[in-house]
Amino acid sequence: MSTVESGGERPRALFSWCLFDWANSAFPTVITTFVFATYFTTAVAESTIAGTAAWGHAQSFAALIIALLGPALGAIADRGGRRKPWLLACTVLCVAACIGLWFTQPERGDVIWALTFVVLGTVGFEIGMVFYNSLLPEIAPPGRVGRLSGWGWGMGYAGGLVCLTVALLGFIQTDAPWFGLVAGTAEPVRATTLLVAVWVSLFALPLFLWTPDQPKGEPTMEALRNGLVTLINTLYNIRQHAQTARFLLARMIYIDGLNTLFAFGGIYAAGTFGMSLEEVIMFGIAINVTAGIGAVSFAWLDDTMGPKRTILIALGGLICFGGALLLASGKFWFWALALPLGLFVGPAQAASRSFMARLAPPDMRAEMFGLFAFSGKATAFLGPLFLAWATLAFDSQRAGMATIIVFLAVGLILMLPLRDPGRDSG
Repeated sequence: MSTVESGGERPRALFSWCLFDWANSAFPTVITTFVFATYFTTAVAESTIAGTAAWGHAQSFAALIIALLGPALGAIADRGGRRKPWLLACTVLCVAACIGLWFTQPERGDVIWALTFVVLGTVGFEIGMVFYNSLLPEIAPPGRVGRLSGWGWGMGYAGGLVCLTVALLGFIQTDAPWFGLVAGTAEPVRATTLLVAVWVSLFALPLFLWTPDQPKGEPTMEALRNGLVTLINTLYNIRQHAQTARFLLARMIYIDGLNTLFAFGGIYAAGTFGMSLEEVIMFGIAINVTAGIGAVSFAWLDDTMGPKRTILIALGGLICFGGALLLASGKFWFWALALPLGLFVGPAQAASRSFMARLAPPDMRAEMFGLFAFSGKATAFLGPLFLAWATLAFDSQRAGMATIIVFLAVGLILMLPLRDPGRDSG
């Protein structure tokens, strides 16, 4: 059931939905990947090793909270009807956490403070995606679910990188940081968290103004009770949703591979190919650019051939280029293979979202996207764990990275027998 207005308001509603991806992608890009994570491990924690371990534990704790709350809150939202109030609450939580991170001083005593707000921000970001994603099949024009998902994912990559560029030019890589900030207390680095807070608030606003929502459903307490009962029944009768369960299992495995690729790609580049920190940062930016280009470019394929074929093509490309990277030597071949590999990352993610959007029953979309979030977090530890074991067992980074190919291949094999949910969002 679509609640999108007709006429001239539809493009504005769809653009506003995509713009939210542009808005909130600043959080993982600036906070949890490039800037604040580095600041925490190098300037706040006792040592880089201790900081990395503490950061990993915090992310694991956040993943546990997301895995537990996502499906339940999604089921409750389905009964209550409206998604945007939940999305607003999660967005406010994420923004508030970014503001809290500004107060993190480069002192050992601020470790707990920083990790607390990182966990809160991560939970707000990830749970918010449950409700954001569940709007997709309701607002997309018939036959355009894949395109809209790809465009949104592409805008997300672009927004994160533009915000990162602003942070680097305005606060980090400059002798005269904006607003006269003092480097002695790490104010320029800390100010990037305020930049993210403003960025998310500003660019998320159009969605709440112009993207339509479902009509109000059951009262809050009734939705709470009935939503939890519905979730329990869904899990108990999972065989009635066998297609969904198989897809989530396949996604769980190949997303573990993708997440591990992003987490350890820079480490592999530095350790095996001798790339400097500046080169690693450039690599991270470049692969995000190609991933965004891939998400947008493959979006039409999703609508014409279906999300299943798009996912299979994306996983096949990742396996081929990833396997070649394991055999490559020298920086030239690393760049020559890594950049086209990035083209297949975005489509794998965007088509997974559209697959779930088409597969979910209309009255269970938020609940299903809650399970979708669960599938992305429940086994997030497996990829890094197998990589570490293989690296130690064979004393080789290449051997460790080869485990990523295994995860992608297993996910691809599990996708093969699934029925394509179709090319029309209905």
